[in-house]
Amino acid sequence: MTNTTTSTILPFNQTNPMHSHIPFHSNTMTKPRNLNLTFLLQDIQILEIFLAVLVFIIIHSLRQKKHHGLAVWPVLGMVPSLVTGLRTNLYEWITEVLKRQNGTFRFKGPWFSNLNCIVTSDPRNLEHLLKTKFPLYPKGGYFRNTVRELLGDGIFNADDDTWQKQRKTASIEFHSTKFRQLTTESLFELVHYRLLPVLEASVKKSVAIDLQDILLRLTFDNVCMIAFGVDPGCLQLGLPEIPFAKAFEDATEATVFRFVTPTCLWKAMKFLNLGMERKLNKSIKGVDEFAESVIRTRKKELSLQCEDSKQRLDLLTVFMRLKDENGQAYSDKFLRDICVNFILAGRDTSSVALSWFFWLLEQNPQVEENILAEICKVVSQRKDIEREEFDNSLRFRPEEIKKMDYLHAALSEALRLYPSVPVDHKEVVEDDTFPDGTVLKKGTKVIYAIYAMGRMEGIWGKDCKEFKPERWLRDGRFMSESAYKFTAFNGGPRLCLGKDFAYYQMKYAAASIVYRYHVKVVENHPVEPKLALTMYMKHGLKVNLYQRDAAQIQKHLEDGLK
Repeated sequence: MTNTTTSTILPFNQTNPMHSHIPFHSNTMTKPRNLNLTFLLQDIQILEIFLAVLVFIIIHSLRQKKHHGLAVWPVLGMVPSLVTGLRTNLYEWITEVLKRQNGTFRFKGPWFSNLNCIVTSDPRNLEHLLKTKFPLYPKGGYFRNTVRELLGDGIFNADDDTWQKQRKTASIEFHSTKFRQLTTESLFELVHYRLLPVLEASVKKSVAIDLQDILLRLTFDNVCMIAFGVDPGCLQLGLPEIPFAKAFEDATEATVFRFVTPTCLWKAMKFLNLGMERKLNKSIKGVDEFAESVIRTRKKELSLQCEDSKQRLDLLTVFMRLKDENGQAYSDKFLRDICVNFILAGRDTSSVALSWFFWLLEQNPQVEENILAEICKVVSQRKDIEREEFDNSLRFRPEEIKKMDYLHAALSEALRLYPSVPVDHKEVVEDDTFPDGTVLKKGTKVIYAIYAMGRMEGIWGKDCKEFKPERWLRDGRFMSESAYKFTAFNGGPRLCLGKDFAYYQMKYAAASIVYRYHVKVVENHPVEPKLALTMYMKHGLKVNLYQRDAAQIQKHLEDGLK
């Protein structure tokens, strides 16, 4: 009892375990709670500030879309929008941006990158850079360095004297009678002894074929005969895989990857031999091995002065017999570059254009009927019509191909909507101003969007998205358009040297197929462009072929005789 009382009345400052413990415990619990609350309030303020800044950046970037065509983000520039375009149809995406910006806009890449450029589809600007101020707009260092492994110093990658020398020599050959005869004869052989047998085999087996692949094989064999003077044999029954053809296609695909990748990044990948750069390195070796083998063989032929070698008219042999400005023979590397460039030009452009042509044809049956009627009308005018058998053995004559104006118009219309080269590149070497008022500083890269031009109402009218061959005809005759409105074959001093041959090649192959078969695309087959130097169909063109009804052909032939 006494102990309890005494303990209770002890002064507060005396030692008492209970009194000393309780106040201490209360303080340690209060301080952490206050500190946690303070930190929480600070975190909320920082978060609010961060969100406010983020909202401001988003609003500010999106507001610039109206002025610049695309949202401009800090550090990243317009790249986030470009990523969206790459995930869909890039060419359609560019078209929509150009429509909003009246035909020209300035693309802003990330800080410290070299992706800044002017993109245009204005015919006035194209005439300015392709013709009026041509010397100010070369391919430029950026383009040359990006495609150097594949194209080297060939005609499509060269500027100034190197380009002029190659173009002058090639122009002389392209316009010579013997060279024209070589091209028509080689095409005749390939169509009748390779293309048509392969197509007929698919009809007999009732199997679908990838028409784009077959057409690529046709033009590849043809251009190799013209450029190298060799026949790689791509288009044969069984469709064998040719290492050089595969390497060439892989190289073009890997090269395009560089144009949508910051230079520092793809150069780092090249140094480390990673990703697409590894693929490019491997494919370039395949291209070089083939070219070096052909060059060695040709040099041996020429040194022996074989009778056969004297008659050769291919571009490789022509350039081998020439001398450079120092009176020396061209190097093997230079000869390789020349031939690879012409293969790129001759292989992809015609075959890709024909693929889109046949796809459009199936969607427009009346156009197909009009083409068939024209073909029959032209051949029915032969003087020896009574002795001709118009079956699968029919052979078109060069002068007949030239008379097929509606077919020419239909192919031009396909190229307008789906140009083989959808975009092209230049670089300005002096400060300049476009006719539309766009100011360009020295070193500015310029992209002219050929695909977008075909879809501009201001250029082609409100029906610009329609497939209408009639827009190219005047009183039934084909009438060409300005090269700065229809830029599928470039324009100005760099106008495609092989334009006439390309049309002849496309018309001959198209007429030979349309006359014999109806081409029907496999149901639900996806058709979209692939991101490449040329506008391949991403998934090919799977089709079934159906033999033409003899009665239908006979009716058109009789109509042609009236």
